[in-house]
Amino acid sequence: MQLPAELHPVLDAIRRVGRPRIVGGAVRDWLLGLEPKDLDLEVGGASFADLHRVLSPLGATDVVGRSFGVIKLRLASGTEYDIALPRRESKTGAGHRGFAIAPDPTLSDAEAAARRDFTINALAWDPVDSHLIDPHGGEADLRARRLRHTSPAFVEDPLRVLRAMQLAGRFDLTLDPATAALCRQIAPTFAELPVERIWHEWAKWAEKSTRPSAGLRVLVETGWLAHFTELAALTGCPQDPEWHPEGDVFTHTAHCCDALARDPEWDNASPRRRRLLLLAILLHDVGKPACTRREEKPPGSGRLRWTSPGHEAAGVAPAEAFLRRIGAPLDHAPAISPLVANHMVPHSAGPEGLGPNAVRRLARRLAPATLDDLAAIMRADCNGRPPLHSPDTLARIDRLLALARDLALADAAPRPLLLGRHLIAAGLHPGPEFKRLLDLAFEAQLDGAIADESTALIWLRNNLPNSADRRA
Repeated sequence: MQLPAELHPVLDAIRRVGRPRIVGGAVRDWLLGLEPKDLDLEVGGASFADLHRVLSPLGATDVVGRSFGVIKLRLASGTEYDIALPRRESKTGAGHRGFAIAPDPTLSDAEAAARRDFTINALAWDPVDSHLIDPHGGEADLRARRLRHTSPAFVEDPLRVLRAMQLAGRFDLTLDPATAALCRQIAPTFAELPVERIWHEWAKWAEKSTRPSAGLRVLVETGWLAHFTELAALTGCPQDPEWHPEGDVFTHTAHCCDALARDPEWDNASPRRRRLLLLAILLHDVGKPACTRREEKPPGSGRLRWTSPGHEAAGVAPAEAFLRRIGAPLDHAPAISPLVANHMVPHSAGPEGLGPNAVRRLARRLAPATLDDLAAIMRADCNGRPPLHSPDTLARIDRLLALARDLALADAAPRPLLLGRHLIAAGLHPGPEFKRLLDLAFEAQLDGAIADESTALIWLRNNLPNSADRRA
């Protein structure tokens, strides 16, 4: 493992009082060929006082974690490292926080690693002798893409089930059957979890997944899907096999999530945009269970098909309920709901697609989401029906985006061109008439009658109210 040069003096200092180890996700990521984001150190054989003494000359030390045996070291570069003593944990009460934690520098590497959730996170690296420490078989599990609990103490923390979900999605892992059985055993303890911790795991799934369906599969295998009723309702909800040969709505949704994670548009997005897009595609069909029925199509053909008319609008309420259930930030629903409500609009526009006026109005309805966002959702929806491949649909999405870019609307909603200052300059009093005129002007803009400021002023001259409403 290649370590930052600035860390070597820290390790040299620690060696004088104890055994330094690089632990946790950094070792896992290194073995996967990924660049570790955070390097956490654990030091056996040292007292807290001795550890603090040798670290203090190297940078600013924060000992607020003294009771847990943790020191935060900030170097001159601004980089922070968490340096901790091995610790024992004992269950004292319900929930994620119901633990008594006590530092214990006498613990062996195997004993210290046993408190970690999964074997792939129980790995350590000895930076002095440059060798991997793997007392619980984590390296073999990582090579097998297997997610396996480290010890029977796994059941003491129900949050670990949701950690399994996001880890499976991020690294395309399969849950070990024995671990799945333990997760089913503690399913009733879901209610003990604080909503902010639930959101933390869902956010990681939505930001970092490479194969999101692997995380959804964990929820199914553990029985925890039942805690997310809007998603559970998708299982067994039928779809017409001609259009959806992949199966029910939940199966389709899982394929759509994977398709989005393969899209360069999502891959190159910011963490926040990734969250919004992946949650939007996860929820795009949650209206189907309430709308799905079997009906004759086309009428008079005698052929019965599964249809879900109106499922887009019907999906808004359950989508927002799900976001509240997982503790999503309040600004997420306003960006996700319009994508759910409008994800089928371009498909109903006929072979030529939407015209400029319809695109302007669609961009306005989507805000604060954008037509770029909608196109990503539509592509994932189209590509989430294996083995079907629809070049015509993808070409239609491309045409929609091309028109949106021509109209400068791909990444922003239209903004009014006629403003209050124009009305004041024309001699109008501020008041109720302002809103009426500005609303009319914006409608004219959406219809293409106003294209810039000059045409906005021409429209205003042609639509000025009676002189009685003017300034004296």
